[in-house]
Amino acid sequence: MTDAFIPAPPLLARPDLAALSLEGMVRAEAYRPTRPMRAVVAVADIHAGADTASERIDQLLFGEAFDVLDEADGRAWGQARRDGVVGWIDLACLAPGLVRPTQTIRAVDAELPLNALVVEGAESGNLRRIGTFETDPVEVAERLVGTPHELGARSSRATDCSGLVQQALLACGFAGPRRSHEQAELGESIARTDARRGDLVIWLNTTPGQSWTGHSALMLDATRVVHASGHHGAVVIEMLAEADARYLADGFEAARFRRIL
Repeated sequence: MTDAFIPAPPLLARPDLAALSLEGMVRAEAYRPTRPMRAVVAVADIHAGADTASERIDQLLFGEAFDVLDEADGRAWGQARRDGVVGWIDLACLAPGLVRPTQTIRAVDAELPLNALVVEGAESGNLRRIGTFETDPVEVAERLVGTPHELGARSSRATDCSGLVQQALLACGFAGPRRSHEQAELGESIARTDARRGDLVIWLNTTPGQSWTGHSALMLDATRVVHASGHHGAVVIEMLAEADARYLADGFEAARFRRIL
């Protein structure tokens, strides 16, 4: 495997302002404490810049926490607490303070998206008590087959490749980092010939200057993957060999296989 540029984890910092917790660790003109807020809409987009026309880099699901450090023109700059992404979000999508969720959404066709965090409501087919988890990330991903592929999305309404893997892992109680290069560090490395259901497959494409660092998929079995594919425009099941040939032809690195179960 050739050496690759791996982006550093995001910090809530820029030259003029940084989170107070980073004082002494990063340089900034000023440091301030963050203000905890939570998403009060089903799905809210997080953008790279204050302008809503800038690139969408993530999403916040209902009930998830967002630590706000700066505000401008009805927009908030801060960090999504569940996956660490730093960006801008509409203030209208947030409410002050945090609440302790008691349940999470388990259905993929409910009013709120998969893995949204809620407080009220009796346990049903749509809900799962906090602290209880699904047992098979692949089964979760299979329920999302047909979901549209959209860059920057990470919900059961639309998702990109790493968003699909992230949501399947979160539903099963595993760490769910947001980017492919982060997912490529989960678990332990295995040989391609040993790959089985539930293993991760990551094709890295870590050219400096781009926000997306590769492509992520889950092994459905020894020969097939389930993934959110830009090529197909949706979450699909595909032969591993076909996906592998396409990403290699597009300049991605050789696939890395990781076992987390």
